[in-house]
Amino acid sequence: MNTTIEKQENNIVKVDIEIPAKEAVNYYNNAAKKLAQYVNIPGFRKGKAPRNIVEQNIGEERIKHEALENALPKIFSDVIRENEFDVVAQPYVESYDYKVGEDLKITAILELRPEVTLGKYKGLTIEVEAYKTPEDAMQKSLDSMLQQHATTVVVTDRKTKSDDVIVFDFDGYSNGEKIEHGDAKNFTLDLANSNFIPGFAEQLVDRTLGEDFDIEVKFPEEYHEKKLAGQPATFKCKINEIKTKVLPELNDEFAAKVGPFKTVDDLKADIQKYLDTQKEDIDRMNSEKAVFEKVTSEAKVDIQQSMIDREADELVEEYRQKLQSQGFTWEQAVEAQGYDNIMSQLKEDAAVRVKNSLVIDKIAKEENITVSQADFTAKLSELSQMYQIDPATMVKQLSQTPGVFNALSQQALNEKVTKFLSENNTVKLK
Repeated sequence: MNTTIEKQENNIVKVDIEIPAKEAVNYYNNAAKKLAQYVNIPGFRKGKAPRNIVEQNIGEERIKHEALENALPKIFSDVIRENEFDVVAQPYVESYDYKVGEDLKITAILELRPEVTLGKYKGLTIEVEAYKTPEDAMQKSLDSMLQQHATTVVVTDRKTKSDDVIVFDFDGYSNGEKIEHGDAKNFTLDLANSNFIPGFAEQLVDRTLGEDFDIEVKFPEEYHEKKLAGQPATFKCKINEIKTKVLPELNDEFAAKVGPFKTVDDLKADIQKYLDTQKEDIDRMNSEKAVFEKVTSEAKVDIQQSMIDREADELVEEYRQKLQSQGFTWEQAVEAQGYDNIMSQLKEDAAVRVKNSLVIDKIAKEENITVSQADFTAKLSELSQMYQIDPATMVKQLSQTPGVFNALSQQALNEKVTKFLSENNTVKLK
């Protein structure tokens, strides 16, 4: 095999490949034999017809295409290995000249990994603003625990208050039409923690038990159902039951109920330990982020648009899955935000992700940082614990998703490089 290399712009290499006639004929003959096994030719058993009969039935071009499909993976692999190309996408054939009995000529396009020029990435000193635990964090934690263990008592001698839990009926209309799924009977709503549209829960305050009344609201402009977005609505309501929350007393008995604590002081000490750990974690993550952003900002790399576009396609798919998990669709997001706005943001994010990945790989190469089998196993163990699936089942499930093992390896490498940068640079918390 002879090759001629021509470097082009945007990290593209054009390769003219010449395969000797004898080797090209072997590719052709093997393809003809393979195709003959799937073609019914009168007078011959499958796979036993001579080449000229196979050609008459399915045509030379079909055989050539089959021959190329079988041969190209090895041809490309040899070209990449011999020239030490670092490709970032599947090579593709720009043109070919395949005449049986003559040398096979192929022109292929290969996209190479951009060269990264690192700036200083060790011995840096960076100032990062320290995270400050809010002064009321302890009290909020205690209040949250009390709320979680609150009980409710039915009241009948007063109107609703903003911290009540009510049971009510409602029936919604917008522009004279009944709102689909906009009604319910005996619906329970915590007025202090409502996720209804703005203004809804507020109008349920100061209402009398058994009272029939209407409330007027307006759907948000960005509401996921376009027909209702920004539209006024009327809900006919009736209060069926009013409940008030009764918080438990913060005492040693309560402390023993919520955990392995003998006293309130033990409970507070445990909360303080959590708050201290939270501060350490936030400071660590902010420090790692600051160091990495500094290192990437100093690195120089000319990224071809095709890499960004492919990364953006992956982000689109991730975004679709995220929307689906939240009960929305891609079409609804496009209607609400606009296709150009979504894609502009995703491509911006894609450019950052591509550069980050290239810089990480470059540092790993420079510092001989690799992912061992132990690193990979630890990553799988972490996932299995997160999803409460045994490792063997986890591996079986992941193996059904193409590329997932490469993604896990890349994630493990990212973490090792991040750790290396943290250990070899200084962060001052201010």
